[in-house]
Amino acid sequence: DRTPSVPAHVTAALERQRSPFTPLRLAGWVAAGAILAVTFGQSEMDLWMLVRDSGNMASYLAAYFPPDFTDWRFYLQEAAITISMGIWGTLLALVVVPPLAMAASANISPIWLLQPTRRLLDAMRATNVLVFALIFVAAVGLGPFAGVLAIFVHTVGVLGKLFSEAVEGIDPGPVEGITATGANTVQVFVFGVLPQVLPAWISFSLYRFESNIRAAAVLGVVGAGGIGVSLYQSFGSFEYRKVCAILIVLIVATGLIDVISGRLRRLYI
Repeated sequence: DRTPSVPAHVTAALERQRSPFTPLRLAGWVAAGAILAVTFGQSEMDLWMLVRDSGNMASYLAAYFPPDFTDWRFYLQEAAITISMGIWGTLLALVVVPPLAMAASANISPIWLLQPTRRLLDAMRATNVLVFALIFVAAVGLGPFAGVLAIFVHTVGVLGKLFSEAVEGIDPGPVEGITATGANTVQVFVFGVLPQVLPAWISFSLYRFESNIRAAAVLGVVGAGGIGVSLYQSFGSFEYRKVCAILIVLIVATGLIDVISGRLRRLYI
């Protein structure tokens, strides 16, 4: 038996892969270390402060307990408004996201439509939801509607990106087969694309809905309604026991939504 010889250049490449100290890898580690060092200073990291002032932190946290549930009925009402904001912000986004996702998919959309749609989604996604809330508070006034619009616009940007990536990962075979039958664009989408991406789209939508509930709880800080208004007011008046009660309500509500979303995933995915 003769063992086949391995070419020298292949052996050299394998040796380079095994070695952790190649010049390129070493340069990468040096660059990563330099980035960490620079960002550590820019972030004004002071880990020793956490140890040095741990007594002050313990005293501050003690002011949150026991939680004050005197206004629990009002907190539940505000939590319901917050959840409603998340629901409608997500639902409105889901109405417009599918066509935008198709337009932002490189394997389906022409270049003249692809690039403008992607840049639009980038702008929606890059701008923080709090910034959108400030804009809509100025446009439509204080209240939950401004929060719904802020969540809607930001969610379109996020889900548009995720949905389009799911479309770009589909198997082209069914699409080509349906197209060959003379089907129009809508039929190709319904019978060729949608069955392949629907599980991922449902999963992305449910996860984003959970995120939108958390975002809606913060939008009250800028006057966009929900329980965030009470949270901000309690912080401002140093009523930390009420802050603790509001946070507990939010945690319980978020936990219930997470359980429901998990069941929906198992049911439809």
